[in-house]
Amino acid sequence: MDAAVLVRRQEIEVQRRPVPTPRADEVLVRVTAVGVCGSDVHFFTDGHLGDWVVEEPLVLGHESGGTIVAVGADVDPSRVGERVSIEPQHPSTTSAETLRGEYNLDPHMEFYAVPGTDGAFQEYVTIQSHFAHAVPDTVSDHAAALMEPLSVAIATARKAGFSPGDRVLITGAGPVGIAIAQVAVAYGASEIIVSDIAEDRRAAARSFGATATVDPASPDFAAAIEGVDSFVDASGAASAVRAGITALRPSGRAVLVGMGLPEVPLPIIAIQNKELVVTGVFRYANTWPTAIALVASGRVDLDRMVTGTFGLGDVRTALESTADPRTIKSIVEPGRR
Repeated sequence: MDAAVLVRRQEIEVQRRPVPTPRADEVLVRVTAVGVCGSDVHFFTDGHLGDWVVEEPLVLGHESGGTIVAVGADVDPSRVGERVSIEPQHPSTTSAETLRGEYNLDPHMEFYAVPGTDGAFQEYVTIQSHFAHAVPDTVSDHAAALMEPLSVAIATARKAGFSPGDRVLITGAGPVGIAIAQVAVAYGASEIIVSDIAEDRRAAARSFGATATVDPASPDFAAAIEGVDSFVDASGAASAVRAGITALRPSGRAVLVGMGLPEVPLPIIAIQNKELVVTGVFRYANTWPTAIALVASGRVDLDRMVTGTFGLGDVRTALESTADPRTIKSIVEPGRR
């Protein structure tokens, strides 16, 4: 099979590799679509992301879907031919985190496209069978892949406690911010305010359900966001985090999703005096059934988020395309030539 490999920082090479063999509890998936994530871009551009450092060749890409073409010895062979969305992680089955149902926090997690585990910018991948989630025929290959960032949005909504009638502030109108806006609509929020420095992204947010958008550099920014029930940062910008927490009503909730600086100053007096809840989101757990239901019912539109498609030989171009503020989500199709 062909695989697009990050051989060193800012260098992608298409290599021939053996098709992997599924273990007893795994399935082999022919990959049809892979979304480009900001983490892929960081690894490509910088060679690292947080504490993860690329020290040997790595296949990027963790937002993926495809068709099962073979199964391991312990998997029902009737699954061959099934279209699936891949939950790209392999936690320990016995860690305290997994046993609590918080398997995303397992410190021994093997996760696609994180150094040590290859991702999905290749023609075939293996995954444990229970993390290959069947999708109905009404769900496209692109949408099957984008269940992954949608799952981040669902995990965020659960942490933020989105509920009917809420006023929600989202800072950052990239693909995750837009997915969160769609989920906020689906959960019944009545006011969804999205901020971003780029007008193209603010316009995109409005088209996906934001009831108002604002430029954080505007002198009216603080007044426009004051008193929200929940705040989600999808930008990673320190100024956005501080502004959003300050804007919360008493007992409001802040959820930090965007990856930015390792440390930022927080408005501690506001957090204490208003008894705010400030938490983070690290991937997801038990979100795929909800994601598939939201897409299959038409309440979330992932296909319209796709702004460009690329073949396996164009992975570098796909990664670089994310710098354009008009890009929402780029998709790599490994079978495309």
